[in-house]
Amino acid sequence: MNLLAAALGLSLLGSIGGVLVASSLLLFTDRIRTRLVPWLVSYAVGALLAVALLLLLPEALESLPAPTVFATLLGGIIAFFLLEKLVLLRHDHTDHFDGHSATATLVIVGDAFHNFIDGATVCTALLSSVPLGINTAIAVAAHEIPQEVGDVAILLAAGYSRSRALMLNVVSGLSGIAGAIVAFVAVGLVPAARPFVLAFSSASLLYIAMSDLIPDLHRGQTDRSAVRQVLLMAAGIATVMFFEQLAR
Repeated sequence: MNLLAAALGLSLLGSIGGVLVASSLLLFTDRIRTRLVPWLVSYAVGALLAVALLLLLPEALESLPAPTVFATLLGGIIAFFLLEKLVLLRHDHTDHFDGHSATATLVIVGDAFHNFIDGATVCTALLSSVPLGINTAIAVAAHEIPQEVGDVAILLAAGYSRSRALMLNVVSGLSGIAGAIVAFVAVGLVPAARPFVLAFSSASLLYIAMSDLIPDLHRGQTDRSAVRQVLLMAAGIATVMFFEQLAR
């Protein structure tokens, strides 16, 4: 029960924590926010890659042969590609609004689905070790913050009030709890599924970092300074490794 409570708490840290920080960023002027959010994107890339490649995948490889782990990783990447094609998976970290009436609904639905996956990822990592769960929650929160800023901005542009936009994002963030509970029950019923879920979770983090965040950094849509991007990525990686070493 204590482990489940910790899983739910860390899942909330990753999803609701991102919403709360994002809402505080919206209190800043546009000029300050347009500087801070891009920096968070670079930081999130480093944290996501570090957790996926240095923590989750090695943990899965301890229980499964490499071909099985990487086949699961490949399947996960393809699955997330298809989900994004179906507009069930989406990541906004800009203030862009395309003007379509369905966009606001897609923001809420896509965010809820995304948070569900994040909750399951954090819970599965925690079931492997507490430090791994904490690091995964940090990586999830890091990429949730710029995404939530973009989501709230889109809802505001669609005509929602500030309080309603934030409330909808909080509600969608609660789906992370559902994801954590599903993962907890699934791993409890079928313990052998844990390394497969870890590999699949790695696919989620890698897909977000490499198909969505990194291309925007290359195009200069979020930050044109390559040096700053690399330094902030390194800071994300260093944060993950710091907490990993601290727990040993």
